[in-house]
Amino acid sequence: MKQQALAVGFNKVGIASVMDPPDLQGLHTWLAQGMAADMDWMRDPRRRDVQLVLPGTQSVVCVALNYYTPIQHSCDPSKGKLSRYAWGRDYHRVLGRRLKQLQLWMQAQFPTHTSRFYVDTGPVAEKPWAMQAGLGWIGKNGLLLTREYGSWVFLGVLLTTLKLIPDRPHSFHCGTCTRCLAACPTQAIVSPGVVDSRRCIAYHTLESHAQEIPAEIAQNLNNWVAGCDICQDVCPWNQRFAQPTGIPDFQPYAWNIAPNLKDLAHISEADFNQHFPASALRRLKAKRLRRNAQAALQRSPRSDAQALNPSANP
Repeated sequence: MKQQALAVGFNKVGIASVMDPPDLQGLHTWLAQGMAADMDWMRDPRRRDVQLVLPGTQSVVCVALNYYTPIQHSCDPSKGKLSRYAWGRDYHRVLGRRLKQLQLWMQAQFPTHTSRFYVDTGPVAEKPWAMQAGLGWIGKNGLLLTREYGSWVFLGVLLTTLKLIPDRPHSFHCGTCTRCLAACPTQAIVSPGVVDSRRCIAYHTLESHAQEIPAEIAQNLNNWVAGCDICQDVCPWNQRFAQPTGIPDFQPYAWNIAPNLKDLAHISEADFNQHFPASALRRLKAKRLRRNAQAALQRSPRSDAQALNPSANP
């Protein structure tokens, strides 16, 4: 199974047994405290029991794909910032294609067993299961960290009724480091490994459908208009061990690296479709991207903010 997962192109693969599931009490507490904001899908009870997703599940195969590209975010105040995960082709498609290949191989090898796979779209707690499968550990920034690639990895899971030999859960290796907690401009990381979505720039620029971004978030955007990489950029594991991806699909579309904020603040549906083909940002839509860029411009120097209201007094 592992050899085949690597053969179809994954960088890491691990196996967890449903007989030894991860501790999901943290997820329950996080939800109970309202930290999921309005992401109601996180409250799906199936997320806490994979047997409700695929009855008869015996094993959870967890895979990871490195997406890091060694390009720095622009410091130009006129440029918008998009999270690295969205620079290239939609990761759902890239991982999904490989997981489908793995599933077809499994069906041929074990025709009496069934399986189901997800790439960040199903009611499965990917990060806890990936830690249980030995891929890495959940860091203080709430992301899965790997020894080989840091946190620059996309995760996928495949549930199967096939009983497989599980790997050992990964140990924790953040030590006493608190760089991610200190670097978050909105203090969204309220405790090690716990991110309050209500304070998170990534949530407000990607998930929230509110008409406006709250002032306390907008004043800390620092030109982030789709996601935020701050807690990843400061992580020592990422700084020391990140390595360029070998997946051509994850190479950035040229316009995504440093788009002009003024252009984003007025982007049309047609331009949005042109600039974000096969992108994970398709779900954001032009309307919310305009909202984000306008909020960022309003907190930029006066010359940039004036682009929103050209008739404003000089």
